Amino acid sequence: MISNVQNINIAEYDYPLPDERIAKYPLAERDASKLLIYRNNQISEDHFRNIGDYLPEKSVLVFNETKVVRARLQFVKESGAAIEVFCLEPITGNGDYQLAFAAGSPVEWHCLVGNSRRWKNGKLSLKLDGINAVLCAERIEKTDAYSVVRFSWEPAAISFAEVLEHAGEIPLPPYLHREAEPSDRDRYQTVFAKYEGSVAAPTASLHLTKPLIAKLKEQGHNIEEVTLHVGAGTFRPVATDTIGEHEMHSESIIVKKQCVEHLRDNIGRTIIPVGTTSMRTIESVYWIGVMLLEQGLEERNLHVNQWFPYQDREKLPSAKESLEAIMKYLEMHHLDALHATTALMIAPSCPIMITKALITNFHQPKSTLLLLVSALIGDKWKEAYRFALDNGFRFLSYGDSCLFIP
Repeated sequence: MISNVQNINIAEYDYPLPDERIAKYPLAERDASKLLIYRNNQISEDHFRNIGDYLPEKSVLVFNETKVVRARLQFVKESGAAIEVFCLEPITGNGDYQLAFAAGSPVEWHCLVGNSRRWKNGKLSLKLDGINAVLCAERIEKTDAYSVVRFSWEPAAISFAEVLEHAGEIPLPPYLHREAEPSDRDRYQTVFAKYEGSVAAPTASLHLTKPLIAKLKEQGHNIEEVTLHVGAGTFRPVATDTIGEHEMHSESIIVKKQCVEHLRDNIGRTIIPVGTTSMRTIESVYWIGVMLLEQGLEERNLHVNQWFPYQDREKLPSAKESLEAIMKYLEMHHLDALHATTALMIAPSCPIMITKALITNFHQPKSTLLLLVSALIGDKWKEAYRFALDNGFRFLSYGDSCLFIP
């Protein structure tokens, strides 16, 4: 089964996307975006603000509460060379984002470095006038994939979160081909963003407004919250011929015990992740439950390997059985939330165990996100994308949205 999925040719997930169809800026109103609806094998369109009219009765919507951080730092050497340091994930705090952001000087992060060859050694510095501080960066290790950078600053008691707030820029997706502007600080962030840690927004949720969320609740739909901190790998297209050669990036997920309990109790209703990150989170939660059932409930670092779902098994546990195992694990170890990492690749033939429908944006050609959509609705994604291209839909992060109900 693993070899079958690994042999999928990524060329089958390509489509023509003219640059003018990529939305470079958001619409003036978040919920004014167009909505493509795929249900009962039919495609139609409306506006996102009317999405409640198309959801199955008493759906459970799953939001990702991650918050985009100003992860892009611009330094200038005394020689005049510009060096960009892009914070990916913390080393400080054992990888715990909240601890790393709350920490004072110094902190260490895995980073991407732009114009790397011009930064042989030494410290870079940046004056932060807003908080009367000076930020320094020193590269202490370099690998093919990333650099380890130690950040220090004075006054040392200021938190790293506050440093980034004054020093960093919103890391817009590279395919927008523009610098971040002041308006992006608000618009490239969901209205319910809470926990700092992402370098990309869960873009399907950018269409939601607080009045629309209130309306959805009034219509009888439930809201659940999870956290997946989106990494820079989300922008990385599959560069190999087959997906078996593509390495998925690992991302941190946090799901509160109450959410696991509510998902378990709502199996049988239509559970709809808002965005691919929410879908990866709840499907990863299922596979963590499978892991606990297969390997035991002892406390350990929980990680979902990208090929774990594709291993040969005589029978898969039900979604309810998997979530029950997680509840036992949390109770046994007196934990109020599930903390894990996931490199899950959701591709055709991956069992979809909790998700019953999906709200998402339009994704890049040859991307793992297109594989995810195909895992849910099969080759119908081609018909949906063709409809969108023929009917003036806007694509990618600031673009329009889809509701896929298989």
